[in-house]
Amino acid sequence: MVTKTLVVMGDPQLTTTPEHPRGAMLRAYEKATGKEVGAVLMAAPQSASPMTYLVDGKQYIVVATSGGNYSGEYVAFTLPGR
Repeated sequence: MVTKTLVVMGDPQLTTTPEHPRGAMLRAYEKATGKEVGAVLMAAPQSASPMTYLVDGKQYIVVATSGGNYSGEYVAFTLPGR
């Protein structure tokens, strides 16, 4: 997904962090520089393009995830307010 200032994409590589034994990442990059500006761990890799919507002034990003033994789901993230 591309916005005015960001590129948001799933990283399908399974990742392990101290807090989570296994998962994939959703990452956001600054469009002008390519610098990573955010990342969240997901239970399974992204299986479709992320989408965004606005409800009552709050911005959301929704990602479909699935793979392996994970049956899949839609995961919604809220973006920080201004």
